[in-house]
Amino acid sequence: EIEGDFRVRFMTSHPKDCSEALIDAVASSDKICSHIHLPVQSGSGRILREMNRQYTPQEYLRLIDLARERIPGVHFTSDIIVGFPGETEEDFEETLELVRRVRYTSLFTFLYSRRSGTKAADLPDPVTPAEKARRFQRLLDIQEGIGRSIHEEQVGRVLTVLAEGPGREEGLLTGRTESGIITQFPAGEALIGQFVPVRITKALNWALCGETEEQK
Repeated sequence: EIEGDFRVRFMTSHPKDCSEALIDAVASSDKICSHIHLPVQSGSGRILREMNRQYTPQEYLRLIDLARERIPGVHFTSDIIVGFPGETEEDFEETLELVRRVRYTSLFTFLYSRRSGTKAADLPDPVTPAEKARRFQRLLDIQEGIGRSIHEEQVGRVLTVLAEGPGREEGLLTGRTESGIITQFPAGEALIGQFVPVRITKALNWALCGETEEQK
């Protein structure tokens, strides 16, 4: 309800707490970004039960479908843990299938790290570190292809980028689109903190590249 030109970015909901009302709030406001970070952790119902996540893959996917139905152009990011104790090849394949189904813009991926005092620390864990590393790389490879495809869909479009600071190279600024994608473009630091219309010219694995409308 506050007047002004700004963005509210919603992060993060536990899927068990992500409600229809929350999705409708994102959909109804032009100030809330159409980007939802919804950490799934695993696509296996069995592993989710072991994690005490209190939702099933089917319930998670219903939330994704509802958000896509009500929020035009919504993008999703998520967290995934590979190598939770007792994770089988079938469990891992279910995670990969969920990733392919949702098509996340990007993922925060982690190899399971045992923490003393947790229930998981006492679970049997027969999978070798080498196999966990192989699975982890498979996940990264699949997500890289999905992310690049989503980024390539933006090429040629003019997106509004909030300039946040200097880019990786001199003369570039970096910021994020409304859907949360990192974008670099040539501009002076006087534009930091401003919304800049950027025509996307190139897609990278991790970001977009473009030029301001004045430069084209």
